[in-house]
Amino acid sequence: MTGYITAALMAMTAMASYATEPADSAEVLHEVTVKSRRGLYKLGGATNSELITASELRRAACCNLGESFTTNPSVDVNYNDAATGARQIRLLGLSGSYVQFLTENIPNFRGAAAPYALGYVAGPWMQSIQVSKGASSVKNGYESITGQINVEMKKPQSDPQLSVNMYYDIMNKLEANVDGNWHFGPEWSAGLLTHFENGFSSHDANSDGFADMPRVRQLALMPRVAYLGSSYVFQAAGRYIDERRTGGQLEGHVHHDGDMPLYRIKLDTRRWEAFAKNALMYDRDNDGNVALIISGSGHSQNALYGLRVCDIDQHEFYASAMFERKWSERHALSAGIQTNYDHYRYHTLLNPTVTAAAATYTEHEAVAGAYAQYTYNLDERLVAMAGLRYDWSDLYGSMVTPRMHLRCNPTADVSLHASAGRGYRSPHPLAEYSYLLASSRRMEISGDLRREAAWNFGLGGSWTLHPLQKKTTLSAEYYHTTFSSQLMANLDRNPHAVEIYSSQGRSYSHSLQLELSVDVLSELNLTAAWRLTDVKADYYGDGLQQKPLTPRNKGLFTLGWTPNMGLWQFDLSCAINGSGRMPRPYTLADGSLSWPERYKAFAQLNAQITRNFRHWAIYLGGENLTAYRQKNPVIGASDPWGPDFDATMVYGPLQGAMIYVGFRYNITKYI
Repeated sequence: MTGYITAALMAMTAMASYATEPADSAEVLHEVTVKSRRGLYKLGGATNSELITASELRRAACCNLGESFTTNPSVDVNYNDAATGARQIRLLGLSGSYVQFLTENIPNFRGAAAPYALGYVAGPWMQSIQVSKGASSVKNGYESITGQINVEMKKPQSDPQLSVNMYYDIMNKLEANVDGNWHFGPEWSAGLLTHFENGFSSHDANSDGFADMPRVRQLALMPRVAYLGSSYVFQAAGRYIDERRTGGQLEGHVHHDGDMPLYRIKLDTRRWEAFAKNALMYDRDNDGNVALIISGSGHSQNALYGLRVCDIDQHEFYASAMFERKWSERHALSAGIQTNYDHYRYHTLLNPTVTAAAATYTEHEAVAGAYAQYTYNLDERLVAMAGLRYDWSDLYGSMVTPRMHLRCNPTADVSLHASAGRGYRSPHPLAEYSYLLASSRRMEISGDLRREAAWNFGLGGSWTLHPLQKKTTLSAEYYHTTFSSQLMANLDRNPHAVEIYSSQGRSYSHSLQLELSVDVLSELNLTAAWRLTDVKADYYGDGLQQKPLTPRNKGLFTLGWTPNMGLWQFDLSCAINGSGRMPRPYTLADGSLSWPERYKAFAQLNAQITRNFRHWAIYLGGENLTAYRQKNPVIGASDPWGPDFDATMVYGPLQGAMIYVGFRYNITKYI
């Protein structure tokens, strides 16, 4: 069975499974135990992980990573502000900074790249996405607190193919993606992925003078090469991204005093990445291998928010040497050493005044660590995984990271899992919260920032029924995250300032999720999910308060229908986002509040129709068909140079209904 599973998953996890991705063999290369719905699988192994395949991604336009979770009840994607287009993942009720992003099991998109990372991965480039909830494996580092999201790109060693994807929507946005690969004999292969997008128009549906969304122009390239030998495997790739974002006030807008210039936001980003993976298999029968992974990246971002300047240059280096072997069918061991180096250079003017001068300074951190992880597998009925790693940072000293996972399958239709673990994160507030500069709030950053640290505990299970020979799966899971130290971006204490500091007061998150998936027919699947989150922290200094801009409840309903042997595909998803608390408002001169204390629940409806042909497909869809949008996301839009301007009070959609059309073309073995 192990050999069959390895072969089956090799196309999804890339380089010859256990040889090239030893960091995930313990939790990925196991039998798929639960199929929750078409294109979305519960993976076996000890961790609570889901695999989102390419077929699931095609249920929506999925232009980039940020649009890949519309049918996933576990992951939310929200806009951070109404001016820059920055978005973040929310998992287990907490922001994406506590989710570790991986690209082919290599840590990625940290620091300055984090606010816009969801737009840096083109949807047609992705082969699959693995979402691991709770304390994850220690193999990929100490940073994961609420989970990991690993993106697998298309691989050159798959069948030779040429793929084209074109997209256009009524907002006058065009995207084009072309990728192909070539084989040079049985062992060598190469591939190239290209992406271009451009927003040709700006829109202002609420007539406040500000663009609802920034115009984005992006060009991205990813060449890669692979060598798959009998005992040695090598893979290398590079990526280059050139992006320009332009937002703020639109041309033709006139200020009431007629003297002030337009308030504009411009972000120019250039990013490069490169990695190389090497693996030597010394004992194929027991998955024995040693591997070396090396990666580096550079991120240059020049940003202008009105008169504020925030230029960031970030460089990263990562290396990991790993050993892995199964000692029997029940016992496996992984061990390794890793190092990571981060360097930041800032050129900023955060609070411009007549006498203020720009500041230039640097940050750097070097971390070295080692880990060991043991897995016990009793015929897939009981899988236990215990890991421990030790890291030392030249800024924060020692970090000890224990993590443990347990899965029990008492029957073929029942699965129970539990997890516990600790995670750490180094704060880089200006790099991660630069989008908060899209306001007149003063940026006040404490000089005494501490490393973030938290524990995460999880319990869950699933039960598969077969009433009337129709597969039905019920699942429930609960996670609790508690912080001993947390970086706070406080928008409550002073409505005219954002205070960023390290809090050692109590803060926590509870997340409870229930899900039902029913295969009504062989080609018709229904899924319904509900999630309750309770996220609290001490924002005022006078006790715990609900985290602002975070809904307590969310419901999701999805439908997928593929009649006529898949020639047609109909997909529908409806998300109901619950109400939540806004940051503390202030009182205006007329006695009214600057913004409501709470926002109401709202629904979003997405739908897509796809017609599949032999080598190509056309699709027509709509997003936010309920047409709900936040009416006044920009506070003080009439006077952005005044003290009350704030574009960060965002809780809901910024655009109304949006219709799009596109086509996909794919031909395999064209050479």
